[in-house]
Amino acid sequence: MGCQLGKLSGVSKGEDGQAFAPNEMPKQAKTDSRLPLTAKQKYSMLASWKGISRAMEPTGVCMFIKLFEEHADLLNMFTKFKEMKTKEQQAKSEELAEHANKVMETLDEGIRSLDDLDAFFEYLHQVGSSHRRIPNFKADYFWKIEKPFLSAVETTLGDRYTPNVEGIYKLTIKFIIETLITGFNKSANSAAPANSDTVNVNTKS
Repeated sequence: MGCQLGKLSGVSKGEDGQAFAPNEMPKQAKTDSRLPLTAKQKYSMLASWKGISRAMEPTGVCMFIKLFEEHADLLNMFTKFKEMKTKEQQAKSEELAEHANKVMETLDEGIRSLDDLDAFFEYLHQVGSSHRRIPNFKADYFWKIEKPFLSAVETTLGDRYTPNVEGIYKLTIKFIIETLITGFNKSANSAAPANSDTVNVNTKS
């Protein structure tokens, strides 16, 4: 069963194909020097992400199923669905789906902010800082979502997940995780952020 959820079939291949049309590329595209993507890579990332944004919840559920498959111990951090031990149970869990969707919305906000890195850093630093509230959470836990995220994206995009697109997603998720960790570490000796509803990668549901 794995991540081959029926909801994934709702993603349209044709629409995304148009998004990558060369003649739509900005002629004088520039990127912030802090961004580890070229102008073309950023454009491709944002265009490709449209396919994910139409399947946020199933992609998120797939990501968490992969996460728990590789790191079963992390399941105990989620009080609402820690008893869901099998892939089948996890795929059917409304609580996991709700949390997965929140996480994907956080990633979506980060990726959509690639055109404004000041907003990108401010937002993800706050999200990273919010993980200080989670008992026993460690900074390196953020890295555990990297491979499950890439696997879930590949499942959703299918044959649109080319080697070039894969490379762009690897750079992007690494950039996001590094930014979350920076926010987490900066908050070590400071008070927790006021927004207690901010949720991201491994937060307790």
